[in-house]
Amino acid sequence: MPRVSAPAGAAAGSPRGAGDLRKGTSNMSFEELLELQSQEGTKTYKQSVARNSTKKQGSRPPVQNVCVVDKHRPLEMSAKVRVPFLRQVVPISKKVARDPRFDDLSGEYNPEVFDKTYQFLHDIRAKEKKLVKKQLKKHHSREKHEKLQQLLQRMEQQEMAQQEQKRQQELRLALKREQRAQAQQGRRPYFLKKSEQRQLALAEKFKELKRSKKLDSFLNRKRRRNAGKDRRHLPLSKE
Repeated sequence: MPRVSAPAGAAAGSPRGAGDLRKGTSNMSFEELLELQSQEGTKTYKQSVARNSTKKQGSRPPVQNVCVVDKHRPLEMSAKVRVPFLRQVVPISKKVARDPRFDDLSGEYNPEVFDKTYQFLHDIRAKEKKLVKKQLKKHHSREKHEKLQQLLQRMEQQEMAQQEQKRQQELRLALKREQRAQAQQGRRPYFLKKSEQRQLALAEKFKELKRSKKLDSFLNRKRRRNAGKDRRHLPLSKE
C-alpha cells in the first residue's frame, strides 16, 4: 500500500499546512486517515477534522423561515383516520341570538308599565272584534261563517284571559299595599301563601260571576266537568 506523506508545512505546524491538511482529508480512505493520524499526532488531527466539519456546516445555505399557515385554509385530515361525514371545513363565527325578554339590557318587566305602554293594543283588538262581527252577519257561506265564528271565539277567549290576568294583578297590588300599610304602622307584615292567594283569587272570581249573573252557568259547567272526571274512575260494568 502506498504511504501517504504529509506536506512539509503540516509537520512544522504552519497555518498553510493545516489548510492543506483539511483539504486533503476529504478524499482519503479510512486506512490513509489512520496512517495520517499516527504521523501528525492525535491532537493535531482532531483539530483539523473539527475545523473542516465546522466549515462545511457554515457553508450550508440558511434555512428559510416557514411561512405562517393560513387559518382559513381547508383542514388536512389524516389518511389513517376515517374522515367524518359532517365536518367544519371553514370556521364560522357563531351568531348569538338575543332574546329581549330574558336580557338584562332590556330592563326588568313591570306589568303596570307594560299595560300603560301598550294600552293602544286593547283599542285595536276591540275594533277588530267589531269588524269580525259585522263580517259574520254579512257572509252566509258555511265555510266562511265557521272560520269567522272560530276567529271571534278565539278573540273572546283572549279577552277573558286578559281580564283574568288583570284581576289577579290588581289583587296582588292590593295585597302589597296592605303589607306596606302594616309595615308603616310598625306591625310585622303577613305574607300570604300561594294556596291562600289562590283562595282569594277564587273568591274574587265568584264575586265577579255573581255580579254578572253568570254564577249558575259556571257552577253547572263545573259540575258536568267533575262528573265526567268521576265517571272515568268508575269500574266498567260487565254485561
